Amino acid sequence: MTIKLIAIDIDDTLLDSNGKILESSIRAIRDSIKSGIKVVLCSGRPFAGIKSYLNMLEISGNNQYVVAYNGAIIKSASGKTIAENLLDNYQYRKLTEFGKKHNISFNVLDNNSIIYTANHNVNRFTVLQAWENHAGLLIREPDELPSNFMIAKGLFIGEDEQLNIIEEKVFQSFGSNLYVVRSANNFLEVMHKNVNKGNAIEILAKTLKIQASEVMAIGDEKNDIPMFNFAGTAIAMGNASELVKNHANYIADDNDSGGIAESIAKFAL
Repeated sequence: MTIKLIAIDIDDTLLDSNGKILESSIRAIRDSIKSGIKVVLCSGRPFAGIKSYLNMLEISGNNQYVVAYNGAIIKSASGKTIAENLLDNYQYRKLTEFGKKHNISFNVLDNNSIIYTANHNVNRFTVLQAWENHAGLLIREPDELPSNFMIAKGLFIGEDEQLNIIEEKVFQSFGSNLYVVRSANNFLEVMHKNVNKGNAIEILAKTLKIQASEVMAIGDEKNDIPMFNFAGTAIAMGNASELVKNHANYIADDNDSGGIAESIAKFAL
């Protein structure tokens, strides 16, 4: 089946271990776009943290797309919102309360790429997150924000060992009503129950009248598994965990060794 849409995770997939995009990946993605394939960057990052990569890859305009916040928001490459699923103010407050009660750092992102935290002693990963994603960072208590303030996602953040201890409690408290996923060692994310990368790609594919069998997904982490489950062709990077590899059709080279270009050449071009 011809591939018409390629969904690509960013961190540790599109980006190498130095946070750069390999030249081979840039060429392969540009060639894909020239051949008429939609290349969709799918990330937990906010839109502001994806824009520079869109520019580098020459993904632009109203007819190219991006999935941000792990699927909470779908936008055109020009920034027009196609679909979004946000958490309401009640859930935002409950998540913040949980973070305070269990002494675990917590922040949220709104749909304008701004990070808010009630932690006055701001966690270093929150600062890094804001810097990497060109996002604003505001210290605010829930009562300092409007009663209709909504969020695209919340994050419990900290050292790997801290999150290992708290992860099960977060799932027990919120997993039945919300989507909870460990997106990286230092990030445990919480979103609307209908949000994940797979659902977002499915929505986009239906909008574009593209079949699941015509979709290829490339990723490395747990939050990529839902798009693997939707896509007809699921590619795990060589640096992916064994759990992620078990959900893939094919294991590519790692993110430092041209896995993106290899996968596109083999299955799309």
